[in-house]
Amino acid sequence: MRWLTLYARSRQVPASLAAVLVGALAVWSLARDGGGGPGDPRLPVLVLATGAMAASVGLGGQDPALDRTAAIRWVPRRAAHVLLCGAVIGTIVLATQAMGEDRATTAFVLRDSAGLMGLAALGAALSGGRYAWTPPFAWLSFSFFAPPPASAPMRVASWMLLPPGTAAGTWTALVLAVAGTAAYAVAGPRR
Repeated sequence: MRWLTLYARSRQVPASLAAVLVGALAVWSLARDGGGGPGDPRLPVLVLATGAMAASVGLGGQDPALDRTAAIRWVPRRAAHVLLCGAVIGTIVLATQAMGEDRATTAFVLRDSAGLMGLAALGAALSGGRYAWTPPFAWLSFSFFAPPPASAPMRVASWMLLPPGTAAGTWTALVLAVAGTAAYAVAGPRR
């Protein structure tokens, strides 16, 4: 169990978890006035994206050379790290919703947490752990200010705000989750 503790510390898991909790509670407390209505997906997506951005800090270790030369198999550990981060973020969002008004369904939270963590993992594989937060932030910013999704490319671009069960949203999140997790698990964070 000591290796798990060392791994969690080296990946800044306690600080990331604290940032996810603080972000979720801050957005929940700001949303208590009922602004946006129960069908508005922007607040849950904001919490999920904030969580993915906070968790993305841990996708890069303290010493990339040490990670690459270690005598352990990194592929399953990296994949488990991404999947566990997505599960924790989704659980925190669902738990904060239990304290108040339901703003998103479980399917919505699962889809978006998986897609956003895959996007963060892809960012880590392409840009390194330090800048892994930028793809989720950029996509969130674009989807908040994009025009209504009338065409297929716009539905793909605004996948995180689409209702659950929408084919474009589900497939985009699935592709991002699988591609990002696979790229990060195999290649690791960029130096």
